[in-house]
Amino acid sequence: MNLACVCHRAAMPMAWPIGENELRVVLKACKDDLSGVNVYYGDRYAPLGKDDRLRMDKEASDGLFDYFTARIHTETRRVRYIFRLRSDKEIVWYTEEGFKNSRPRSGYFQYPYICLADIIKEPSWIRGRTMYQIFPDRFHNGNTGNDPKGCLKWGVPPKADSFFGGDLKGITDKLDYLSHLGIGIIYMTPIFRSPSNHKYDTIDYYDIDPAFGSKKDLKMLVCEAHARDIKVILDGVFNHCGKDFFAFRDVVDKGEKSKYKDWFNIYKFPVYVGENPNYETFANGIWTMPKLMTQNPEVREYLLDVGEYWIREADIDGWRLDVANEIDHAFWREFRKRIKAVKSDAFIIGEVWHDSLEWLRGDQFDSVMNYPWREAVLDFFARGNIDAEGFDNRLTRLRMSYHTDIWPGLLNLLGSHDTPRIKTLCGDARKSALAAVFMLTYHGLPMVYYGDEIGIKGKGDPDCRRTFPWDERVWDNELRGLYEKLIKLRRTCPEMSDGNIKTKYAKGNVYAYTNSDIFIVINNSGERMSVPLVGVEVGLSTDIISGRKYMFEEKRSIETEPYSAAVIVQDKHLGRMIHQHA
Repeated sequence: MNLACVCHRAAMPMAWPIGENELRVVLKACKDDLSGVNVYYGDRYAPLGKDDRLRMDKEASDGLFDYFTARIHTETRRVRYIFRLRSDKEIVWYTEEGFKNSRPRSGYFQYPYICLADIIKEPSWIRGRTMYQIFPDRFHNGNTGNDPKGCLKWGVPPKADSFFGGDLKGITDKLDYLSHLGIGIIYMTPIFRSPSNHKYDTIDYYDIDPAFGSKKDLKMLVCEAHARDIKVILDGVFNHCGKDFFAFRDVVDKGEKSKYKDWFNIYKFPVYVGENPNYETFANGIWTMPKLMTQNPEVREYLLDVGEYWIREADIDGWRLDVANEIDHAFWREFRKRIKAVKSDAFIIGEVWHDSLEWLRGDQFDSVMNYPWREAVLDFFARGNIDAEGFDNRLTRLRMSYHTDIWPGLLNLLGSHDTPRIKTLCGDARKSALAAVFMLTYHGLPMVYYGDEIGIKGKGDPDCRRTFPWDERVWDNELRGLYEKLIKLRRTCPEMSDGNIKTKYAKGNVYAYTNSDIFIVINNSGERMSVPLVGVEVGLSTDIISGRKYMFEEKRSIETEPYSAAVIVQDKHLGRMIHQHA
């Protein structure tokens, strides 16, 4: 038995409450090393020797490790537990003190008490929805009267400082398009007053940028979106501000005498604004974006009030938080309390490009932009760096890194305003379509970057921020139809968000899995492949991509064309889908 690989802690991501009287525990062990695991558990204050026993399920494997899981029920909410590990040759007991050859009388793992305040609760409305990210200047120009000077002609290639005139009214005008696509959430990059086209250098957090419209325009957008059952998320830039933000201007003008000097990290006075600045900034030396010191009580209160203000003022449904990993945890804990006090089901998303467990313990964010997931997707579909087995292993490691109640809200994306377009990265349009199929059939909350659904291409910033072409003759309508079918399937079957993913086949470049009782097969190869339909119920089903009908019997398989996918739905779900979207 390879005991060096065995791992458990009575804390996330290996132990956490999933209800008032239920604890989920996870034990990690070397792949294929253990033939069975049992967990012995009881009330922390109960006499030893009267423990209950549960057989743990081998829920997943990632190529190196097996993950055994169990759900412990406890009436008192107080739990102690130990593990009994079994291999073909030996039995070992695993405790907080280490490994024992016989059943121990001490050293139990302790989960002292399931406190109700510690139970993670994602907003219930996120299940089954798909998010749509909009870069407002490039989506649609609804009011040419507020266009900034020097706007370029819609459709020409953008430069870093280009303006095109897209605005809030333009988004409102296209809500029917988004509703027909099935979109359930709009996330807009910053809309507050700023000199740039991207607005990540805010100069007034309480005002809409005139190029985008007014507070009235935002309220109208939110109202019209809500009428279509579409939520609206704003982008909060609280790590840094713009160089013309009132507090920074005061420090530049008054130096050490400014009452705002401690809002920033000024290395030396007087302040030098320009290349090689003498103050801390976003990234390295981005002099137009001075970093805010959120540990300062005045800064903290100012920004917390901003977060509350826009929920009260415009009835927005949450925040996406820029550069969230460079702001202190204490600020985010207070931010969550304040936002949830105003709107209890507000959705809070952090921009974190790496492992995010520290922000997803239930006291800070509801979700993060799942960039590690995106990297795995790109390695399989775009770069060809891993095969289906390697892809499955990566996905498993990511899935087992987080609390199960976090899974439905993890923001899975193929691209954003910060990345090249998925169609450009894949090169082959068929591969980018397969990536979309995967995103829209995996658990979590898929995010479509505006225009990906019609096949917009683009390299890195600013090319990835092209204007949306509203001439339907240039759209990839087959791709758009694919997005629409799968987005609406998610809305019909919200349980797809929850994480009931079971891998059924992962060989070569063919990957098949079930999500709830929907079977998905993706042939990411240039060859025709036959894939066994494991886990599909006997009966009539339909591939909603091709429309092909299947009457499955006990022994069955599906033939897949090169670079193709099938999403096989039982007709009982298909009927519900047709009824809901008729």
